[in-house]
Amino acid sequence: MKIINKSKNTILAEDVVIADNPFTRMKGLLGRKELKKGQALILKPCNSIHTFFMLFSIDAIFVGLNNQIIKTSPFLKPWRLTRVYLSAKFCIELPAGTIDSSLTSEGDFLSFKE
Repeated sequence: MKIINKSKNTILAEDVVIADNPFTRMKGLLGRKELKKGQALILKPCNSIHTFFMLFSIDAIFVGLNNQIIKTSPFLKPWRLTRVYLSAKFCIELPAGTIDSSLTSEGDFLSFKE
């Protein structure tokens, strides 16, 4: 699956894993040493994340209705906690720097293609 920023016409990820059950959402990226360029994890449903016990920084994008970005959290370091975004339907975790390099911003719309 690809994640595309329709507003900026950029590809955010091409190797996407979806965590949509309690076990996969709880595990998330724990135990991984890195998230490589082009990879992403979608946590669904999700309106808040933490990076406790993680070994690396990530970018996080909270997405609401109509796949619109409601909040970006670039360079989220280990041992951090985000706010709760009540309107978020899911969260996308990406390698640190993806948000900046793709010029992704709040209000942009995303699409998902197989």
